[in-house]
Amino acid sequence: MVDPVSATRTGYTPDVSATDSANDAKDATLNYESFLKLLVAQLKNQDPTEPMDASQQMAQLATFSQVEQTIKTNSNLESLLQRTSLQEASSVMGKTVTSEDGEITGVVTSVQLYTDGIVATLDTGDKLVIGPGVTIKETTPATPGETEPDTPDE
Repeated sequence: MVDPVSATRTGYTPDVSATDSANDAKDATLNYESFLKLLVAQLKNQDPTEPMDASQQMAQLATFSQVEQTIKTNSNLESLLQRTSLQEASSVMGKTVTSEDGEITGVVTSVQLYTDGIVATLDTGDKLVIGPGVTIKETTPATPGETEPDTPDE
């Protein structure tokens, strides 16, 4: 439900930002590099009469490879979500929106994109979080019988 005073929505909202993902990717890269350094050191210093088990070594490499691929997937997913949010924001411009409780309604004049959602500014001056429960519909043009007041010629 939208709170008309603060234009915030109750319920779950994701709070992972692009900065968080970039930091995670950087940390994982450091860990991956550290792993490779440890592996090389381990191979250099192992007892030639009792070498490291090859299956263990492959399992370790596979695990770190999976972590690296997961980070890349997360980065791509984040990029996709950002593009989707931009498309959603542009698609509500000029449309009539109504809050779930029906207390706020108006035509969207501008939108602000945040990491956890979109806030629309309406022609009434109200702000509304675009999310579950918000009704979005095409703005109805003036009926043919209605005309705008004439402005005096200059």
